[in-house]
Formats: sequence, C-alpha cells, structure tokens
Amino acid sequence: MDTLQKKKLKSQAHNLKPVVMIGQAGLTTGVLAEIELALNSHELIKVKIRAERDERNVLSEKICHETMAELIQSIGQIIVIYRLNPNK
Repeated sequence: MDTLQKKKLKSQAHNLKPVVMIGQAGLTTGVLAEIELALNSHELIKVKIRAERDERNVLSEKICHETMAELIQSIGQIIVIYRLNPNK
C-alpha cells in the first residue's frame, strides 16, 4: 500500500471509535475472532490495546499477522488496521 492510500485511510479512521479492546487477558482467540468479524464488516477498524508500549508493538504485529490486515497507524494505545473485503 502506498503512502497516498494510507493517508486517505488515516483520514477516514479519524472519526472512528475503537471496536475492540484488548485488556488484561491479552490477545485471546475470542478477541481475534471479534477483530476478524469487525474487519469483515467494516474493513477499517480501530483497536485499543491496554498494555505497555513494547507489548503493544508485539500485539499489533501479531494481530496484523493473524488477520492478514495492514497496520495503518499506531498512536498510543490505539491502532488502526485495514483489510480489504473482496466480497463487498
């Protein structure tokens, strides 16, 4: 994805609220399933990760790898990820 597309997605994500929150239990299979559902219906979502910075980086990479999504932006505890839904 080129920078122009990422810039457009960042502007679209600006008004979004986090649809999934990762808390003390961490990244469970249930949380991954919710992220999958959200990506299938919305394509562009925000996820709130309540953890230390290093752990947030690891979790965001794992989320992107497991869901085949692309990390668009990461600011503090919020990440924005995108995955094209070919069925839309």
